[in-house]
Amino acid sequence: MTYDRVRDLNIAVSGYLDHLIVDRGLAELTIDSYASDMNDFLAFLGKNGLGKVTETAEIGREDILRYLASLDSRGLSPRSRARKTSTIRGFFRFLVERGHIVKDPSDLIDSPRLPKRIPAYLETEEVEGLLASVDKSTPEGKRDHAMFELAYATGLRVSELVGMELDQVDLEMGCVTVMGKGSRERVVPVGIPASQALRDYLENTRPRLLRSTRCRALFVTRRGGPMTRQAFWKIVKKYARQAGISKEISPHTLRHSFATHLVQNSADLRSVQMMLGHSDISTTEIYTHVAQRRLKQLHAACHPRG
Repeated sequence: MTYDRVRDLNIAVSGYLDHLIVDRGLAELTIDSYASDMNDFLAFLGKNGLGKVTETAEIGREDILRYLASLDSRGLSPRSRARKTSTIRGFFRFLVERGHIVKDPSDLIDSPRLPKRIPAYLETEEVEGLLASVDKSTPEGKRDHAMFELAYATGLRVSELVGMELDQVDLEMGCVTVMGKGSRERVVPVGIPASQALRDYLENTRPRLLRSTRCRALFVTRRGGPMTRQAFWKIVKKYARQAGISKEISPHTLRHSFATHLVQNSADLRSVQMMLGHSDISTTEIYTHVAQRRLKQLHAACHPRG
């Protein structure tokens, strides 16, 4: 069998990273992580008597297993080891699909089992307290209130929230169009409270913040520039303190709260997946564990034989 073999490992890795950028549209920080993982793997091959390996076809299953074992001995967490395993498997799948190698040496190599991480979220009363803590007598307060309402109503990632532009909002239809990870577009409904807060912000507050400045961003600062992730993180922290919320929260906590409350109220998991923009429903299923834990707590607290 003939095939277009890549002889130089560095060229093969560069081709893989180009594929992730062009074909899969991954974010720059994600690409940096993939590049770091691949460089670590190549460094291992060079330092452990495998310097002779210069061709992708020469890397075998045992080489990969030895590398993965070295990660454990270096004290890397199961999550870090799982990510590196996934990167290597993706690399070899890419080479097989492009016809550069015939057999995938990473086939049947399992990733480390990861414990289910229960995401931090706010109870409904805590969300209400957070919203009530915002001073809406100032332009910044009205903006912050609109941001909180939209974040909780849609479950947007913080990057999606601060990166949203005016033409992505349709208040007549009651929805926003989001460009998520991997350049995947999704439409998320916006409830009445968030729509009202957005309308008030757009009609009365945003022009006061901008003055004569032009900006396409939905949420802007008093200087007329777009809101940043760091600035919104500080805003969340400030109002959490004012609301008396003692637990550690971040902008992402509102996303977790959105999903958790939907699942607790019997929302269809596939619909929640679509609204969150998860590519794999297994990522969304974590919220069922949150809901089950909450039910157990309620049963223990309220049932006579709990």
